[in-house]
Amino acid sequence: MRWFWIDRFTEFVRDTRATTIKNICFGEEPIDDYLPGFPHYPHSLIIEGMAQTGGLLVSEAEGFRKKTVLAKVSKAIFHHVALPGDQMVLEAIVQNKQPAGALVEGKVTIGGALLAEMELGFAFLDDDRFGDTTLFPPEDLLRTLRILKMFDVAVDQNGNRIQAPEHMLEAERQAARDIRFARVR
Repeated sequence: MRWFWIDRFTEFVRDTRATTIKNICFGEEPIDDYLPGFPHYPHSLIIEGMAQTGGLLVSEAEGFRKKTVLAKVSKAIFHHVALPGDQMVLEAIVQNKQPAGALVEGKVTIGGALLAEMELGFAFLDDDRFGDTTLFPPEDLLRTLRILKMFDVAVDQNGNRIQAPEHMLEAERQAARDIRFARVR
């Protein structure tokens, strides 16, 4: 998982809403290269950050077993630009979720001021048409979710803590065993 455009989850309620933050740093390559002479965070990466926030939100209830992809950007309205030193707050709210996909409404703010509004459509890819391999190894996704502190704030609709799915924990244990076995050889 090379490119993550969010820094941390601050709220996560299963199948309902998630909030993440993204700190805009002048040292990030896209800031200066996108429009030389006017360093700002590209709108496309703001959409991608919302897609990652919303995609993880709609994928969690099934234990991240479904292949979830951004299928459509129905709306993306930007009111101003994000500059180095800003902290974006990305809020994703599930509007509709069906077996084939989900619709997420997104709002991005900086210091309480509205930066962007968007609607994103996600598709759940079925194994029959798209193969049964995962998009990301479960142990890698689990490590990323821990770095993003998702499980530190994740709850279900009743307020009960959400734990990492057992299949991801088992994949992590197996990867650790494989590393230990490789060292012994």
